[in-house]
Amino acid sequence: MFGALPSPQIIRSCLLPAFRRPRPLAALALTAALAAALPVKAQEAGLAGAYLAARQASMTSDYREAATYYARALAADPANPRLMENALTAFVGLGDVASAIPVARRLQSAGQDNQIAHMVLLADQVERGAFAQAIDDIEAGRSAGPLLDGLMLAWGHLGLGRMSEALEAFDAAAETDWLKSFGLYHKALALAMVGDFEGADAIFSGEAGGQVQATRRGVIAHAAILSQLERNEDAIAAIDAVFGPDADPGIVDLRRRLAEGETLRFDMIETPREGAAEVFYTLASALSGDAVDSYTLIYSRLAEYLAPDNTDAMLMSAALLESQRQYVLASETYSRVPEDDPAYYAAVLGQAEALRESGDADAAIEVLRALAETHPDIAVVHVTLGDTLRRLERFEEARQAYDNAIALLGEPERRQWIVYYARGIVNERIDRWEAAEADFRKALELEPDQPQVLNYLGYSYVEMQTNLDEALDMIERAVEARPNDGYITDSLGWVLYRLGRYREAVPQMERAAELEPVDPIVNDHLGDVYWAVGRQLEARFQWRRALSFDPEKDEAERIRRKLEVGLDAVLEEEGAPPLEPLNDG
Repeated sequence: MFGALPSPQIIRSCLLPAFRRPRPLAALALTAALAAALPVKAQEAGLAGAYLAARQASMTSDYREAATYYARALAADPANPRLMENALTAFVGLGDVASAIPVARRLQSAGQDNQIAHMVLLADQVERGAFAQAIDDIEAGRSAGPLLDGLMLAWGHLGLGRMSEALEAFDAAAETDWLKSFGLYHKALALAMVGDFEGADAIFSGEAGGQVQATRRGVIAHAAILSQLERNEDAIAAIDAVFGPDADPGIVDLRRRLAEGETLRFDMIETPREGAAEVFYTLASALSGDAVDSYTLIYSRLAEYLAPDNTDAMLMSAALLESQRQYVLASETYSRVPEDDPAYYAAVLGQAEALRESGDADAAIEVLRALAETHPDIAVVHVTLGDTLRRLERFEEARQAYDNAIALLGEPERRQWIVYYARGIVNERIDRWEAAEADFRKALELEPDQPQVLNYLGYSYVEMQTNLDEALDMIERAVEARPNDGYITDSLGWVLYRLGRYREAVPQMERAAELEPVDPIVNDHLGDVYWAVGRQLEARFQWRRALSFDPEKDEAERIRRKLEVGLDAVLEEEGAPPLEPLNDG
């Protein structure tokens, strides 16, 4: 049985020392102290530029630049605690824990009660096997946060061979109802590490102590424990109960091995050091999405430091760096996942996205094409390649990638509507309308009321002046599903305009322009609708607005021509039917 995690607020309160708040990189750079004048020694040494550059890098979470310039500033003013705090955060965020350790020692020697320094030194002690020193520091009040302290005490005792003391410490960490899941999870891992698989299973199954949160790593650990107990069928059931049919390739492979009768080795946690790394990773997972990313990154980086082969920690660090727009660092972190790891394909997908976001789309496509060759049977790889090519308007290549993906899907499922929708878009863009229409229809067959598909297909019919009644029905359903989507509302106004229902089109187009006030096409459409109902002054105003929002070249030329001669004359020049209210009102 698995339970829910406590609220993020409760988790945060138990990660932090009493009355202290996390001081992430960007926040540190913005404190009043750092906004004050430069340290005198830094000024005297002529390193004002380095200090200011470090502050600027901190504000943008540029860990590499921040680490470089804070190191230079510290060389001039080595006793400045605020410089040390910022340098410490920068080094850890960069993944250079080795450089952070001496800074943390200096902070601690200076009498600074700094949580991040305590965390770094604790990781250093565990890495060196100095478990007694780690325990002494925690008991002396050098706190890295109540929850982390408690779990680290337990793993520290285990590192010294004190199993009874370790179990008591895990139980103590689980005494608080809201935090019970953390203590139980780590106790189960510790029991499994020493070969007590029955005791570990009793915890994971909810028979001893309460429920444990169903995390991916927890389910994998439990599956291995059950396999060690010669209960592969129960392990498969545990996997299916959590992941169902949507499991990632790593889980699929694990399930296959169990089904084939293989006895899985419990290798998630084989040493107390790896257990301590799991503490940092567990807490990073609990904080992710709620705490400041730069603060969460400290935990995942320390997990990486203690367990360099923990690919889950690597993936988390890379994702956190992506969210801070540190795409180069993210790509470097993704690239450390080895090719033989089940998570390799996910790492390459992340790396490709980071490369694309950094502006290197060609490199993104290169790594995706290579992945498609090494992992040809994974549909999401081909879908991601197709998505990347589609964004670059390389539609024919994107279509081929989507074809490869759909060939792997087997019997289509509801959740696969988006692949058909994406292929429909590229087919439409390369003038393969019959194929595009079939894809859109297939997407609607799988997800009948999907507003994006309804809008795209309906709008396409409007532009082709065909199936207008059906198009109106589709777009009305799309607007009902997403009333605050300006583009879908624009489609409704435009189909009414195309049907000659000009007065009905006006409020819809005005609403669309309200929702998307700087979109050139929406403003251009509103101008056309105003012209159709005789509001020519307002129409010209909207066309001028549309021009100010940088429309495509051909659209801009058409708008300028409308401003010169009016919409009626432009339609006549284009050989289009004149404006005529066919069913107005």
